[in-house]
Amino acid sequence: MFRNITPVVQNLLIINVVLFLVSGFLFPQLGDMFALYYINSPYFQPFQFLTYMFMHAGFWHLFSNMLGLVVFGPLLEQFLGPKKLLILWMVCGVGSGVLYSAYTSYKMNSLQTKVAAFQADPDPEAFNKLVIENRGFFDRAIFDFVDDYSRNPNDQVKISRASQTLDAILDIQGNIPMVGASGALFGILIAFAMLFPNTQLFLLFPPMPVKAKYLVLFYGLYTIYNVLVNNPTDNVAHFAHLGGLIIGGVLVYFWKKDRNCFY
Repeated sequence: MFRNITPVVQNLLIINVVLFLVSGFLFPQLGDMFALYYINSPYFQPFQFLTYMFMHAGFWHLFSNMLGLVVFGPLLEQFLGPKKLLILWMVCGVGSGVLYSAYTSYKMNSLQTKVAAFQADPDPEAFNKLVIENRGFFDRAIFDFVDDYSRNPNDQVKISRASQTLDAILDIQGNIPMVGASGALFGILIAFAMLFPNTQLFLLFPPMPVKAKYLVLFYGLYTIYNVLVNNPTDNVAHFAHLGGLIIGGVLVYFWKKDRNCFY
């Protein structure tokens, strides 16, 4: 595998590993500075649309993204050329960050509207719904408070605590950073499936062969499912993955018009 590594793949691999080591051991503040934040967060900077894709949350996060790049990238680089592979990686990475930010803005606006509605007209049932929708941010003790508040809906102390709790959730939700090259990698995956759809890949888990087009179809459907389910305890940016698939698919669609598929 590593003997056939191509120049752009090699350079991307080196850059990601070096920045992971630098941000992890020498300058940990880079992880917070270069991560991508919600656009209305006080920590947001426009350059984060680029830098977030070179930061990773841990070794296994980095390893899985770089493994995908090393497995699928070299053949794509040989077929598309170094320039187009780099364009694919960067455009999918930046583009998925932009789409994810738009999605995050929509979710935050929706949450802010619900919180504002509760604070204008406090109601235990509305508070309970917001707690359930954001249950990943609470421990079980919050449900004792919900029960207590439901029994005492006019208690100003409990109304104030509920309002402060929702303000805290807004603050937490608005300042969760996103990192990783997964959006760029999903662009690589869709490109591979479109250009080499019938190439047989051998999975490790489960140990079985599968064609590239079916593997990417599975990833795509799994990603869409997770976006729709929107599990509050899931810390994976599934919408960024979906953004990488969409942008990569559009790019390759236009590049592919004058080329033949490899099988």
